[in-house]
Amino acid sequence: MTSDVLAHGMLTTHSQMLSSRARILIVDDDELNLHAIKTVLEDIADVVLASSGEEALRHLLKGEFAVILLDVYMPGMDGYETAQLIRAREQTKRIPIIFLSAINKEVEHLIRGYAMGAVDYVFKPVEPIVLQSKVAVFVDLFMMRREIQLKALQEQQLRDANLHANADRLRAELELLKAEQRQSAIIESLPIVLYLEGLDTSPRVPNFVSGNFQALTGFTLEEVAAEPSLWIDRVHPDDLRRVSAALAIRQEGHGYAVEYRWRTADGQYRHFLDQAVLLRDAQGNPLEYAGTLLDITDRKELESQLLHVRKMDALGQITGGIAHDFNNLLGAILGGLEMLELRVPMSPEQRKLFGTTRRAAEQGTALVTRLLAFARKQKLQPASIDMAVFSAAATQLLEHTLGGMVMVEWHVQEDLWHPYADEGQLELALMNLAINARDAMPEGGTIQVACRNAQGGRFGLAEGDYVVLAVTDSGCGISPDDLERVTEPFFTTKSVGKGTGLGLSMVYGFAQQSGGTVRIHSRLGEGTTVEIWLPRATQPPKSTIAPPPATVAGTPTAEAEAQHVLLVDDHDGVRMTTTILLEELGYRVTAIPDGVQAVSLSNQELDDVDVLISDYAMPLMSGSEIIRQLRAKRSTLPAIIITGHADAIANIPDSVPVLNKPFTLAQLQQAIASVEAQHAVAAAR
Repeated sequence: MTSDVLAHGMLTTHSQMLSSRARILIVDDDELNLHAIKTVLEDIADVVLASSGEEALRHLLKGEFAVILLDVYMPGMDGYETAQLIRAREQTKRIPIIFLSAINKEVEHLIRGYAMGAVDYVFKPVEPIVLQSKVAVFVDLFMMRREIQLKALQEQQLRDANLHANADRLRAELELLKAEQRQSAIIESLPIVLYLEGLDTSPRVPNFVSGNFQALTGFTLEEVAAEPSLWIDRVHPDDLRRVSAALAIRQEGHGYAVEYRWRTADGQYRHFLDQAVLLRDAQGNPLEYAGTLLDITDRKELESQLLHVRKMDALGQITGGIAHDFNNLLGAILGGLEMLELRVPMSPEQRKLFGTTRRAAEQGTALVTRLLAFARKQKLQPASIDMAVFSAAATQLLEHTLGGMVMVEWHVQEDLWHPYADEGQLELALMNLAINARDAMPEGGTIQVACRNAQGGRFGLAEGDYVVLAVTDSGCGISPDDLERVTEPFFTTKSVGKGTGLGLSMVYGFAQQSGGTVRIHSRLGEGTTVEIWLPRATQPPKSTIAPPPATVAGTPTAEAEAQHVLLVDDHDGVRMTTTILLEELGYRVTAIPDGVQAVSLSNQELDDVDVLISDYAMPLMSGSEIIRQLRAKRSTLPAIIITGHADAIANIPDSVPVLNKPFTLAQLQQAIASVEAQHAVAAAR
């Protein structure tokens, strides 16, 4: 822009110069001569007068002249010296000089004048007509030269303007091309296709598609045009009716939007969102449809995962509640059976029937344990696990369980990290996966158990290090429809009587509760791989220490007979059975059905209590709140929580052990002894 303004200014200046008159410089020390010559020449051009060579040089510094009339003899700097200085300057050396002389007409003087740059001599007194003619020639030459320069400048200006215009146009074209390339790159990088389609095209063949059409579908536009029915033939059969209905609406001149599955060139179904609007001309007449085809497969998968998580959470809540109620029932049953066994003499046949009944109740307990595992409400004791030791122990267990037709091969990565999980539950999870793998290979085979290190940040896992235990079989596989349901409780692909449907659900719940997840990969006829992802332990495994021998219930001691137990449980059957077990151990028992009665005990009554045993989940007041309120009156009160709901683990006060329902006489005795010993040590301090 600056160069254009400058050029315009120069052009304006030259136009002004062209419209102005030429100038003549007359140099003579005689004032009369100056005015006489001025009178002769002022009709030809503007006349500038100078009475000395010095004054003439000053005028030459201020502007240009068409011709200079220079007197030869002047005091100070004469005409020859002045001419020599004029010719020495680049700006003035081409100005014509006419010498004025009154006396020197000799040849040598003339030659000297021409040598100094003169173009002519005029002798005084001057002849006006002759002088006018001579000067007019140089003025005309000057004006013609000025006009030529101006035209040359104008032509240069036009050339420069054309160059600038071409450069600007080229720049604009390059910017437009870059913008188009950026837009094209952005569109092609997105899972979306832009298309134009005629009004009555049937079957569907678009007139135009964007460049990423082949990347999205695996087909080119030419292939679709060559086989017009290709598009509709590849719509999923279950979605065909919905797509046909949307196209029918389109025929009525409306826009449309429809989701459907479409089989791409690689045979995989992708979820597409197909939307289009009707384009019209200025008169409102319909022209064609402009639409977008968006790949929403990832969004659909995320929605499916979210739905699955919500469904599993809902099932977990329901399952946890059912397991809690079952634990109360089983606690009453097993407690009653144990007391019958201790108090009632039985014949061999009766004892056999009794054993069958107790085993059925114990199997119910195992079933509830699996339900709690799925619901992520089991009591876990996570620790760092040495997988080398674990694999050796698990192999021996699996060999006795799987039979002789199935082999187990371990593949453990070198420098394998230690997982952080409950070792017993991990062993049970591996057992369930191995049994499933065995059942999937009725003719026998090999179960591959691989352990490797992995990174989180996917599959809904937090960032961090994980250890993956993968169990792979070469069996019948799982269908895609069943694959989404295999972790649901009681769902099984096995025939009636050959599976409870709790194996994988237990594994899933255990992994989730441990801070990991379960991934299942399966193909029909090829086999299945189930991966358990567990977080990496921050500490090395501890050395295994043999547990202390369990205390066996025996004859009540005088010490036990002096003990007073306050029992709080809202379930009548559990409260009655637990009371009988405590009395069998020799304790005095006060049994009440709710926490309100417990916290209303007087200080004197509370001082008489040696141990508080309370259920956790009760409608009026939880076991945790009972312990807090009673300890506000008596801070050293020993207490035990009994529960069939493992949520209590996260809410109980400090130093209060948890005894899970159903429990045996020996477990109850051991829990009481443990809490009494703990408080005895605290009192001794």
